Amino acid sequence: MVINFVIINKRTSLDHKIILFDGVCNLCNSSVTFVIKRDKQNRFKFTALQSDIGKELIQSHGIDTNKVDSIIFIENGKAYTKSTAALRISKYLGGAYPVMMIFMIFPPFLRNIVYDWIARNRYKWYGKKESCMIPTPELKSKFL
Repeated sequence: MVINFVIINKRTSLDHKIILFDGVCNLCNSSVTFVIKRDKQNRFKFTALQSDIGKELIQSHGIDTNKVDSIIFIENGKAYTKSTAALRISKYLGGAYPVMMIFMIFPPFLRNIVYDWIARNRYKWYGKKESCMIPTPELKSKFL
């Protein structure tokens, strides 16, 4: 755990929220771009689940990637997955996106029915890359 803390603090402050995403998924990469465009206050840092830092974070939070393989959101040291992660991210986006937090009134097992269906079909519907996304020089500071 100490190693994770040191590595992450070199690249991000404690004020940043971390989004781990499937680096080879076209839908996930598009979602990262979507969030970056709406992250006017520079709150988020990103890393692929497949990256070394992503793997360390997954392990340190005890997340089973056989059950969660698309998005993880870390905020204040706590990891959120699936629909809870997506909805908590929406809370920090501009415009009307924070209104989506209303769906938190539904229990996760109900919200995750839709989430899991999309996650299961994401490669079929949106495609897959051969390797993880490489950020442009302008966006490199947003990635761990």
